[in-house]
Amino acid sequence: MPISVPRLRRWFAAAAIALVMVVAGMYMYARWRLRDAFKNTPGKIGLEIQQTSQGFTISKSEEGRTLFTVRASRAVQFKQGGHAELHDVNITLYGRDSNRYDQIYGSEFDYDPRSGDVSARGEVQIDLQPNPAGAANPDQTPPMELKNPVHLKTSGLVFNQKTGNAYTRDRVEFSIPQASGSAVGVSYVAKRTELTLQSQLHVILNNEGAADISADRGVIGKDPRQLTLEKPVLKRVNSTVSADSATVFLRADNNVDHILASGHVQADVTGKSEFHGGADEADLLMNGPRNTLRTALLSGKVHMDSTSNQPMRTDMGRAVLEFGRKQRLDKVHAEQGVRLSQGGASGLLNASGQMTASQDLEIAAPAMDFFIAKGQHLDRAQTSGAAQITITQSTTHQRTVVTADEFQSKFGDRNQLISLHGSPAAKIVSSTPNQPDRISTSDALDVSFRAVGGIDAVVQQGNVAYVDGERKAWADRARYTPGDQMLSMSGSPRIEEGGMTTTAQTVRLNRTTGDAIAEGSVKSTYSELKSQPAGALLASADPIHVTARTMTAHRSPALATYTGTARLWQNANVIEAATIQFDHDKRSVLAQRDGQPVSTVLVQAGQDGKVTPVAITSSRLTYTDADRIVHFEGGVVAKGQDVTISAAQALAYLQPHEGDSPQASKSSQLDKIVAEGNVVVQEADRRAGGEKLVYTVSEDRFVLTGGPPSIFDAEHGKISGDSLTFYKRDDRVLVEGRSTSPTTTTTRVAR
Repeated sequence: MPISVPRLRRWFAAAAIALVMVVAGMYMYARWRLRDAFKNTPGKIGLEIQQTSQGFTISKSEEGRTLFTVRASRAVQFKQGGHAELHDVNITLYGRDSNRYDQIYGSEFDYDPRSGDVSARGEVQIDLQPNPAGAANPDQTPPMELKNPVHLKTSGLVFNQKTGNAYTRDRVEFSIPQASGSAVGVSYVAKRTELTLQSQLHVILNNEGAADISADRGVIGKDPRQLTLEKPVLKRVNSTVSADSATVFLRADNNVDHILASGHVQADVTGKSEFHGGADEADLLMNGPRNTLRTALLSGKVHMDSTSNQPMRTDMGRAVLEFGRKQRLDKVHAEQGVRLSQGGASGLLNASGQMTASQDLEIAAPAMDFFIAKGQHLDRAQTSGAAQITITQSTTHQRTVVTADEFQSKFGDRNQLISLHGSPAAKIVSSTPNQPDRISTSDALDVSFRAVGGIDAVVQQGNVAYVDGERKAWADRARYTPGDQMLSMSGSPRIEEGGMTTTAQTVRLNRTTGDAIAEGSVKSTYSELKSQPAGALLASADPIHVTARTMTAHRSPALATYTGTARLWQNANVIEAATIQFDHDKRSVLAQRDGQPVSTVLVQAGQDGKVTPVAITSSRLTYTDADRIVHFEGGVVAKGQDVTISAAQALAYLQPHEGDSPQASKSSQLDKIVAEGNVVVQEADRRAGGEKLVYTVSEDRFVLTGGPPSIFDAEHGKISGDSLTFYKRDDRVLVEGRSTSPTTTTTRVAR
């Protein structure tokens, strides 16, 4: 909340001191002292004085106590019309309880008996001074010393002894040790007991809280006892407070009860930290005889703005400011649609070295309490009722709304947000045009803010659930960073999307690209699969499982890459490799070695119906289920029950899927193998080699070509030709010669 607390406190204190001074001085002067002095004096002068006299004195007493004394060095009354003059006049007013020692003095006064006007010619001085010891001294002994008298000076003062009204169009000056001031034109209406400072009201506070207060007009009334100022303006160093009007309400002892400012109440501060605040109305409640500020009530379109490098604005319908010892602001209670907004800084680099988008922040709640640290800066704030935080990124137009039953925030020494805690029922909803909303919920959340403005990270804890279109995730803890749009989840995280479920130690979701990165004991299960009759290795409707150390899944196409001792299997069909890339939509696999060879297990069925496994290793494997061909590259080795085939590369053709009936085989069966490049076929007691091999499972037939092909066994030696065919089940070998000299040899080798 953008407020400078010491300045705000001094504004209220200065305004209260100035207004009390005006009331104490002008009201006492016009209402009581002048009326009592001049109402009786002219009548006595007109009756007793017919010619010039020296040392004129007149006084009035009641019950043995003198109320006032008028002294003049010379008095003259003119016979025509009874007009009279007084020279070098000094009037002392003691009060009915003898507790005053107020003095009014001037050089010349005129009295007109027809109109009843008593007029001062020239300057008039007034000193207002209490005399508590006077009650014990009926002889009206003056006080031992004058302590902090209120001094007033004016000219052209006219008092009508018939109506009790008084006025002057001239300038009136007043002063006390702490302040001085002036006004132009003063009028007093006795019937309404109302004193009006006509124009140019000006007060200067010259104490520690130096300030300059001005107003277009001021009215002091007795019933109710109040002072009303029009267009008051309070100016201090680097600060200004103003309003359309302000009314000071007084108690019976002339202490201020409260001050009500209304109409465009404004406060402005300039300097290193510029601040602007405003409201339709401000009510300042005072406390005790020292007129210290206790509470300030701001209402009607209340707003406070800060124009630092992190612009901040707070809007509300009503605010209650509570002051403690030494008039320090302790707490601000804001209510009626509270909104705190802060503009974010742009041009920042995230951890990846990329430029981040600017963030605009808004906190909204039915009510908020702001707590002040030592009267100097905001310490913390707490919301009441259903509250929400809205984050808007200007470049991407992404809008994120964070809600919770209650938020508690912490502020730095410059009133900037540094952290925020929300609980229970925390929820985050992120919206981007033309994309589904991203929603996450948790028991609690914590928000940390960047030093230059904007959110650094949002941490959710307890039963975290995340929904992004078809993607859903759960965890004990999640951390979201708006700068790179990354959501990191830990504590038994689980992610589901398109029939895939993945668990790991940690899961990171990039909300911009849609990538999901799982790390540590990764296990994925692909379910909700349909049987693919034209497929083979991954054609069953049974789940496909994958384990690895890490996984990266892409939103489109639906690719997932598993690294670190990766293993993919469906039923008895298994692929193991350092890296496995799986395309869920195509049911295709790309496996590669990185210190760990690619290992695949297939099966073959003999004519006797017996099924035996075939384990194939290589450096690289590619497979698409629709083609039913497994591509092996780099150091291919296929091991059957009693035969081993090695080659540079090989193609394994699979038989179509038999369906998902209970009687169907759960393993993909080999149809044939085509191997090329340094092909070697090794059996228990013979070895054959060539450049190309075609092995047909149903006939158990091996056909070798290129090289030229050859076969060797310990009993018959080596046989070679252009083409070499042999059958494993009956040990027949067919050798074909060159086309220029064709020969065919059939040899049965006895074992």
